[in-house]
Amino acid sequence: MSAPTLSCVLLTMGTRPAELRRAITSVFEQEGADVEVVVVSNGAELPELPEGVRIVQLPENVGIPAGRNEGVRAAEGDVVLFLDDDGWYRSTDLARHVRERFGSDPSLGAISFRIADPDGGPDQRRHVPRLRVGDPRESSVVTTFLGGACAIRRSAFEAGGGLPGDFFYAHEETDLAWRIMDAGYTIEYDADAVMYHPAVAPTRHADFYRLNARNRVWLARRNLPWALVLPYLGTWVGLTLLRERDGDALRAWFQGFREGWREDAGPRTPIGWSTVWRMTRAGRPPVI
Repeated sequence: MSAPTLSCVLLTMGTRPAELRRAITSVFEQEGADVEVVVVSNGAELPELPEGVRIVQLPENVGIPAGRNEGVRAAEGDVVLFLDDDGWYRSTDLARHVRERFGSDPSLGAISFRIADPDGGPDQRRHVPRLRVGDPRESSVVTTFLGGACAIRRSAFEAGGGLPGDFFYAHEETDLAWRIMDAGYTIEYDADAVMYHPAVAPTRHADFYRLNARNRVWLARRNLPWALVLPYLGTWVGLTLLRERDGDALRAWFQGFREGWREDAGPRTPIGWSTVWRMTRAGRPPVI
């Protein structure tokens, strides 16, 4: 098979100019594979960027999934890498590794990268997208991927309909991942594809709990057979009550949960039972 071409989409709010330049530099330093760089400004002014960067200037903050969709539209690569503006690639061989993975396996729809702590700490287990995390240095088939640390085949991205723009933030990757799998592609956590990202808590986002819950409901309503919708959401209600002790956080979560039922979730295209079985065999049946 011919080697696929690569593009890297970086989404930024313009608040981390030094980190953005570091991320871009880590892409341009890749050896053995050329990578087109597309920077999407999500409603913010951009600092001066290195020559050769393609810029997509959005007039307002449209959210993470819609912003990344715009980046994919502007990109030309057969495979698109997504990179957060505060992350960067550790190895100059990552692009070549990604190109070889997708070039050798036409059924591979997406790979999720291993995130390493730049300060030398242990890999964060929450960045490993599987139910039984195990050793972060072991690769496996998975059912989702990390939005800012991944590579996706363009044909799989398009077959899945792209990222759900209305989600704004949270669970948009899983929504696309399930539809990529339903289109017949596989998704893998590739422990040999490593990038750096500072250890930060997702709860730093102001609307984390509300959007997390709302989009969880939307995810189920859009993608699951009705027989699995209530078991899936019931599991997550139980897990939230067990894990979260902060009253304000719980109130925000249940506010979002109600919004998820009351508001339009978008088109409903449930995955097939064969996809449910593939997800189960991969270690994560869609009831959790």
